[in-house]
Amino acid sequence: MISLQWIYWLSGGYFMWLAIRGANDLGNPRRMVLAAFWAILGLLFLIGEQLPALWVGAAVVALALLAGVGLGKGTERVVSAQKQEADAQRFGHRLFAPALVIPLFTLLVALWLKDVEVAGWRLFAEQHSTVVGLGVACLLALGAACWLTRESPATGLESSRKLIDAIGWAALLPLLLATLGSVFAASGVGDSVSHLISAVIPQDNRLAVVLAYALGMAAFTMIMGNAFAAFPVMTAGIGLPLLVQQHGADAASLAAIGMLSGYCGTLMTPMAANFNIVPAALLELKDPHGVIRMQVGTALPLLLCNILLMYFIVFR
Repeated sequence: MISLQWIYWLSGGYFMWLAIRGANDLGNPRRMVLAAFWAILGLLFLIGEQLPALWVGAAVVALALLAGVGLGKGTERVVSAQKQEADAQRFGHRLFAPALVIPLFTLLVALWLKDVEVAGWRLFAEQHSTVVGLGVACLLALGAACWLTRESPATGLESSRKLIDAIGWAALLPLLLATLGSVFAASGVGDSVSHLISAVIPQDNRLAVVLAYALGMAAFTMIMGNAFAAFPVMTAGIGLPLLVQQHGADAASLAAIGMLSGYCGTLMTPMAANFNIVPAALLELKDPHGVIRMQVGTALPLLLCNILLMYFIVFR
């Protein structure tokens, strides 16, 4: 059975490989920072569950310190512009095929393969089957890319190392921000938000509560950089107690439109570095916030549409 632990081990092994390669060929003091950063992260993935909580916390603090000291976002080009242009002309739109393998196979596992058994054994773990499918899909995509380009897996790994080095610490933002919502919810931030909102808006006014929830999702997402981090806080503070329990909103519809409201905030924040800052760096844009400036014109009207949909759809 392919379990989530296998994906953790695979990721940890990859990070350890990054640490070894980074220490071997950078040839400057930054190599020690890079090697230490990826090595600590790799150990957390490999044996983090066996470590005391205090040690894991110290490791996370060390990652933050190392990122601040010398792990900035680079601008190293993975391949030359001439090689990129030649490959684009050679392969055309077929270059997108390996990337499409990832969402297609993940969807296949989530919908149809999650219950498949081989010789009486489940192929994918019952829990987290979608995430496991995503990990397997990445391996299949690597194989598809190697078959298409006639390159070796080692070439693909080396190219990924250069890309990770160019992205730098921002590569970890989705991982870290995704856990932030759980931390905030466990620390009672949702309750504090509920008390604050209850004190400043009329709770019996349905539109006012809808505005607070939708705008709060967008605002918290802009602060945290991830709608998944904002969702448990705003839903526990406003969505469930005020909209669902007090005004009778449909929880499923409210959650779906609330998440989309959060994504509007994703379009307008540099905290969502993997979406808004990293592309600008990799494309070498003159304006590091150029992606955000172009997206604001979409984000604001979409947020308004979400507010209207929430007000007219979720109440039955």
